[in-house]
Amino acid sequence: MLTAMAPKSRRIRRIERKEEGLYLYSEYGILCLEPKTESIVRIRYRVAEAFSQKEKPGVVYHGDFSGWEYSETEDSVVLTLPELKIQINRGTGALRFYDRNDHLLFAQDAIQPVEFEAFDSYHLADVEQKTKQIQTADGKKDVIEEPLKVFTGKSYHIRTHFTFGDEAIYGLGQQEKGCASLRGQNLYLQQANRKIAIPMFVSTNGYGILTDTYAPMIFHDDPKGAYLYLEADQELDQYFIAGDMNTVIKGYRLLTGKAALLPKWAFGYVQSQERYESQEEILKTVETSRKLGLGMDCIVLDWLSWGENQWGQKSYDEKRFPDPKAMIDQLHKEHVHFMISIWPNMGQETENYREFAEQKLLLPGCGVYDALKKEARDLYFAQLKRTHFSYGTDAWWCDSSEPFTPEWGHAIRPEEGQNWQEYLKEAGLRLPYEYSNSFALYHAQGIWENQREAMKETQEKRVCNLTRSAYTGQQRYGTVMWSGDTAASWETLKDQIAIGLHFSASGLPFWTMDIGAFFVKPGSIWYWNGEYAEATDSKAYCELYTRWYQFAAFLPMFRAHGTDCRREMWHFKDEFYEALRKANRLRYQLMPYIYSEAGKVWQNDQSLIRWLAFDFTEDKNTWELTDQFMFGESLMVCPVTGPMYYEPDGTPRNDTDASRMVYFPAGCDWYDFYTGEKYAGGSTHKIAAPLDTIPVFAREGSVIPLADAARSTEEQGDAYTVKQFPGKARPYAFYRDAGDGYGYERGEYEITTIS
Repeated sequence: MLTAMAPKSRRIRRIERKEEGLYLYSEYGILCLEPKTESIVRIRYRVAEAFSQKEKPGVVYHGDFSGWEYSETEDSVVLTLPELKIQINRGTGALRFYDRNDHLLFAQDAIQPVEFEAFDSYHLADVEQKTKQIQTADGKKDVIEEPLKVFTGKSYHIRTHFTFGDEAIYGLGQQEKGCASLRGQNLYLQQANRKIAIPMFVSTNGYGILTDTYAPMIFHDDPKGAYLYLEADQELDQYFIAGDMNTVIKGYRLLTGKAALLPKWAFGYVQSQERYESQEEILKTVETSRKLGLGMDCIVLDWLSWGENQWGQKSYDEKRFPDPKAMIDQLHKEHVHFMISIWPNMGQETENYREFAEQKLLLPGCGVYDALKKEARDLYFAQLKRTHFSYGTDAWWCDSSEPFTPEWGHAIRPEEGQNWQEYLKEAGLRLPYEYSNSFALYHAQGIWENQREAMKETQEKRVCNLTRSAYTGQQRYGTVMWSGDTAASWETLKDQIAIGLHFSASGLPFWTMDIGAFFVKPGSIWYWNGEYAEATDSKAYCELYTRWYQFAAFLPMFRAHGTDCRREMWHFKDEFYEALRKANRLRYQLMPYIYSEAGKVWQNDQSLIRWLAFDFTEDKNTWELTDQFMFGESLMVCPVTGPMYYEPDGTPRNDTDASRMVYFPAGCDWYDFYTGEKYAGGSTHKIAAPLDTIPVFAREGSVIPLADAARSTEEQGDAYTVKQFPGKARPYAFYRDAGDGYGYERGEYEITTIS
């Protein structure tokens, strides 16, 4: 007969207070609680001999809080802070978190709060690997056929179990599909073309949890309970942040760093498409925009700027771009900034690749540079400095910054579990396994640090980095993330609202997407599945694009991009062009408000876009709303997410009802931004939404600074007027600085209170 092997006891046998925190010892492992502020505690649990000393690049705050006490009973230990109380079960080590009023915030599973499983970790050997190249819409990708591996050490799979109460959960980065609360979801948190993994979530119950790990995770919630599964780490390392959700975001920024302020022009309209073929085409596009009087602050050059068979080389094809510096100088004369697409992978035929290979600074089995090494990050920017940066380039588009997307090598959509396993194989063998989610963070760090160093004398140009992937703390590196290569449908548009709000709820404030989706037409591959074969010749697509454009006018970055058809506004005719032009003008009219709200993101750790539940948590009707959101402190935006005028084939609809239902959160009255009509909080109304209008409402008492529409933020200047709404006064802090450079870090800004 088999004999059961008794598990190691989790009973706490010894307690020790040290300078940094409270240590609780059991046969199973050691639990350490480290108070960081009055309302933030770091929780570490390990079963190895000692806590890990490995680099953790996401968290930069290492202060301690000494104003805490603890007490013991036979059954429990209680650690008490001014705003938080933690009860530890002496029998199992399970934690329960309470606020200062003894309201239960969060509880680990009482029997088995944390479990560890040791495993062997491997990495690709430093020998020539057998690989093959596949062609995707992301370019050529190196795929390992028969990996030759070496043992790199022991790691742990870790699972922490907990229970939720009556609460909604938001965050954990960006998923491909939209939903409201994450309750009831099973989410694979690995990087992908359309996914961004961020190990941070917030709750309507008054807390947030940041898991300080750098490998993929799984979040699971069902009626039996919930858990987080960590694929590879030496210990469980989490930060519990108590407070309402806006306060939790401030706590996240304290721990991981303030969000760098983007240049003012980055909040203007950014014109992009796949792709501009030549210097002449770029200049002609700007010339047309200027003649039409349209707002444009930046134009973007997508991939293949390099010469033939020179994938990823940081230089231009001289035939198509004979004088890039002159091109950029001309753009600057027109008050237009220039952004260029750059990639982490380089073809073996390129000079850039050979330089990295000679210095052994490539990841094994591919042409991707090893961003986790400082010398590789320095070399990457040195190559940029020789060409693009010296020409006057204003911003970077760091595409494919995952940088592994095995899901795009399939003809049909893989299952989520298959995506997870293939990512673990591709990224985990090339990157250190415990850091296989973190490439984008290091990639962005290199751009930030080296550009700041290159301009240390003047600091006249802020880092602006549009990038497709992110991780903990990346907001401090001047990054904007976007939702990847989406496909055109009304369902996708609606999804974009929810996934953008979840991303913002993860603590990173700047997010955008491809207006109208990247893919428009149906194709033969699973991801190339737009629903509009006629593209801009279809009025159905033009209607969708118009609504997408209106939504984007209320995002941190207002940006068009995609393939299958042109994306300049003048390719959308008649009523669509007029509606796009109106939304473009509205964006620039709101610029004083938008830039003030961006200033508060940096100064006060606020969020530019957020779920209504952040500001109206007590109103549970807001918890599941996915098509309304707050834009700054004063405006509620309500995008149109379904067709009103045209059937999918482009024929006019007979039942046109150009309106949508809007819920007005309880707690204040609301006013139509355009007409001033009043709506009571807690009510629902049908709101007119003709093709040229996106419903927008202001909180009672709001003061909104506005400007005249302009062709660029530089031409617009600093003049503004004020639009005031009735009700209880809400004084407005109007932020202003130079618009570029880093004087704001030295206090070179002004705040005017408007009331």
